[in-house]
Amino acid sequence: MVDKFADIQVLRYEVKGFDELSLKQKTLLYYLSQAALEGRDIIFDQNGRYNIAIRRTLEAIYTQYKGDKTSADWQELVVYLKRVWFSNGIHHHYGEEKFLPGFSQSFFAEAFKSIHVSALPLQKGQTPEQLLNELMPVIFDPSVLPKKVNQAQGDDLLLTSANNYYDGVTQAEAEAFYAKKSRPDDPCPVSFGLNSRLVKENGQLKELVWKIGGLYSPAIEKIVYWLEKAVSVAENERQKAVINKLIDYYRTGDLQKFDEYAVLWVGDVDSQVDFVNGFTETYGDALGLKGSWESVVNFKHPEASKRTEIISANAQWFEDHSPVNPQFKKEQVKGVSAKVITVSMLGGDCYPATPIGINLPNSDWIRKEYGSKSVTIENITEAYDRSSQGNGFAEEFYWSEEERELIRRYGFRTDNLHTDLHECLGHGSGKLLPGVSSEALKAYGATIEEARADLFGLYYMADPKMLELGLLSDADAYKSAYYKFMCNGLMTQLTRIEPGKQIEEAHMRNRALIARWAADRGKADNVVEIRQQNGKSFVVVNRYDRLRELFGKLLAEIQRIKSEGDFDAARQLVERYAVRVDAALHAEVLERYKNLDIAPYKGFVNPVYTLVTDKKGNISDIRPDYTEDYTAQMLRYSKEHSWL
Repeated sequence: MVDKFADIQVLRYEVKGFDELSLKQKTLLYYLSQAALEGRDIIFDQNGRYNIAIRRTLEAIYTQYKGDKTSADWQELVVYLKRVWFSNGIHHHYGEEKFLPGFSQSFFAEAFKSIHVSALPLQKGQTPEQLLNELMPVIFDPSVLPKKVNQAQGDDLLLTSANNYYDGVTQAEAEAFYAKKSRPDDPCPVSFGLNSRLVKENGQLKELVWKIGGLYSPAIEKIVYWLEKAVSVAENERQKAVINKLIDYYRTGDLQKFDEYAVLWVGDVDSQVDFVNGFTETYGDALGLKGSWESVVNFKHPEASKRTEIISANAQWFEDHSPVNPQFKKEQVKGVSAKVITVSMLGGDCYPATPIGINLPNSDWIRKEYGSKSVTIENITEAYDRSSQGNGFAEEFYWSEEERELIRRYGFRTDNLHTDLHECLGHGSGKLLPGVSSEALKAYGATIEEARADLFGLYYMADPKMLELGLLSDADAYKSAYYKFMCNGLMTQLTRIEPGKQIEEAHMRNRALIARWAADRGKADNVVEIRQQNGKSFVVVNRYDRLRELFGKLLAEIQRIKSEGDFDAARQLVERYAVRVDAALHAEVLERYKNLDIAPYKGFVNPVYTLVTDKKGNISDIRPDYTEDYTAQMLRYSKEHSWL
């Protein structure tokens, strides 16, 4: 463990296998890693218009304050700054709500006024007093910008969201603006709105595009600088073409070029080194249109990838045998590739908190025509697994020794396998009916899509095909995944929610939806129940076989909703099962979890890569170092990679 504060634990990940790579591959990873760091300010600004100013102000106070650093106020300011770093802003990275500081307003004002004016992030013509007056309510007033992404039914989701994707634009205006751009008969629609901020100027809607010469240009120029260096050491011509097309997209902001890049990237299955860099996932936008900036740099884990290669080679079998209505299945599964990777650098929306699996591109027509690439990030899952051993969680929340033994024996394997199935097959499965837009489900789209992928993985986890293909060695292994999923969805993920709050984040909503729907529909057969023991609540799965049938039925319905673009059905499912929280159960879970002294959220510091050069200044080796601590890394990134 590197650091622990608030509800967060910071870990390290090891880049196993880096030393065995060629010098050219190491150099490529280094250049791509530098590009991954240069976009850090972008995600801060995307998450909220005041985030960069708040971060820089807090950093100035942290590094220059000469007052009492033993006081409770100072200690709380340090915690608050660490949370801002971790969340890339002032809203919780997972729960979406604004977190409030534990220090007083008077202390902040006094500390602020003690800092030399040259260290403050003043805009042109702005005085320190004006900056302070601007930041105070944003930091301290719970009613100001309370949610980064608001998904509450009946609200204007844009006017009540604090992110910086829209300015002065209502939800109805934005939906109408992009509806006019889309053509239902277009077989290859671009992802309108993916790389822009929508603003209202003189009563007219206008997109400010994120590109060189446009919004975020100073940071994007630095990203492109390192991508151009990466081209010079690309492993092959295809990879070179991928990077050049991404550069072209960054220069022009042309979404057609982004699709061309995505097609090239999907086709690059032979390179050992790979990366994601750009405006990618849309979870941070209530309408699911705007892409947050992220980067993941990695290389293939050959031995572990054998299982994902087996899965991708059998993708058509899985599609054909799914419990989904045939009209919603792909007749021919194309270009599904999957691998296990070792991540070497995290950036943007993937840092410090990172996904454990990725499936891209998100464009449905590219998936259909060219396929998708899926990865499971095994050095990250290994770090998570190591950190969870012996922490008392299983003893506190799992029903009996039988469940605990199942998870000890099979948990790591089935967790990774479920991620493989989720990313490779789940997201890559099914199809939209002709004329159905990928944005048809609007604010509910992300939850439905994650539920679809999770259900696909859960359904097949218990299939005899897993044993036949050698992916699992025991017919009972799947029960580990089923129990953990139901326990998490019904109960233990509540540890991540503050008292009185509802479930906001799409992945959490997805897990709640699946678990609660299955428990509700399985009542007659007592498939799953919450049972009391010694005054505590526990999830008990009584019929694993029947639970699999329920997963199959829900998968069929979720795919129908997705394929038909049935907004009303999506809304009803999500609002009924995925949002509300049982207050009494929530309070119990929080109290039990508090006694374990475990942080519910985890993230990572990156390695530091040191260049070794010969007498002529040429790179002769690159060595990863794992000693930099969390605070030092964050301050260094703010000093070396801050361009906006």
